[in-house]
Amino acid sequence: MRAAEVCIDLAALRHNLARVREVAPQCRVMAMVKANGYGHGMVRVARTLADASVDAVGVASIDEAITLREAGITTPVTLLEGFFETAELTLIQRHDFDVVIHHPAQLAILEATPLAIPIRVWLKIDSGMHRLGFAPEKVADAWRRLTACRSVRGPVRLMTHLASADDLASPQTQQQLACFDVATTGMAAERSIANSAAILGWPQTHRDLSHMWVRPGIMLYGVSPFMSSTAAAPGILPHVAFAHPCAADHDLRPVMTLTSRLIAINHYRKGDAIGYAASWVCPHAMPVGVVAMGYGDGYPRHAVSGTPVLVNGQRVPLIGRVSMDMLSVDLSSQPQACIGDGVTLWGEGLPVEEVACWANTIPYQLLCGVTQRVRFAELL
Repeated sequence: MRAAEVCIDLAALRHNLARVREVAPQCRVMAMVKANGYGHGMVRVARTLADASVDAVGVASIDEAITLREAGITTPVTLLEGFFETAELTLIQRHDFDVVIHHPAQLAILEATPLAIPIRVWLKIDSGMHRLGFAPEKVADAWRRLTACRSVRGPVRLMTHLASADDLASPQTQQQLACFDVATTGMAAERSIANSAAILGWPQTHRDLSHMWVRPGIMLYGVSPFMSSTAAAPGILPHVAFAHPCAADHDLRPVMTLTSRLIAINHYRKGDAIGYAASWVCPHAMPVGVVAMGYGDGYPRHAVSGTPVLVNGQRVPLIGRVSMDMLSVDLSSQPQACIGDGVTLWGEGLPVEEVACWANTIPYQLLCGVTQRVRFAELL
């Protein structure tokens, strides 16, 4: 079998959920499992979180939600994008899903559709993200209509989403909080504001403990939710210290570790070019390892030469261009390396945040991008 493998550490997932509860005590927790559990396996993640008594899980669409129910998961499920057409309401009733109402068209459908079993809803307020949600001046009317709607099982809950919580220097989060508070004045309801970054960096977003829900996403998977201050560029040396955030700073543990093996070791002369387009040239005679890992597995093609990789637990730099099935590494510092030796691409011992910096992307994209041909294994 091909060596590319992902190991999912479920004990780390449980630890990260415990950290959410430690940071936001008494708040109820809606765990984000959308996008296939951020690439970790939605059913696997949701089942583990359900066993840890999470209060609810969040998904993007009814397809994801039904997959959870068909897997036997009875935890409350919230459709973060709500419903897209009237026909979905039958499924929402049948499977007892909660729904985010973020647009007047959804509200009109609810008012026009008598339901034998009313559904639970969240009213989403656009406090500054400007993506989904009712404008502040429209919130009072939407609240009144939802509260009066016979197809809604009360009480109506309130929600917003923060655009810049990952930047602790940005004034936008405080502005959004102020907007949300004004728009919801006088509404006695449970509320949800905090994503992962807000849970850790903005405690005022989960201040009314008995009425608040938090919505952890990336932190559950052992990744820092905060923005990086630097990104890699061609020519940066592999020993440069990045100013990237690290999950360990917040006592979070990586849940996903992506590994493979060396499938070849070749010795090249000074001046020999490595890989497609001859973009990297050997500065001296050196051993080069070939790893069974490429963008066909989800490793970022735009990771530049110098991106760290672990061979037998020791850092070596990627060299040349990442191809579909393979990448090359400089083994000058690891002359004892052998074919078959283990390679870690990110995860335990090598933060995915750092790899994302070198690839000029975000950890979310790397985690969600692991492809189906990579084998998955679990650590309980």
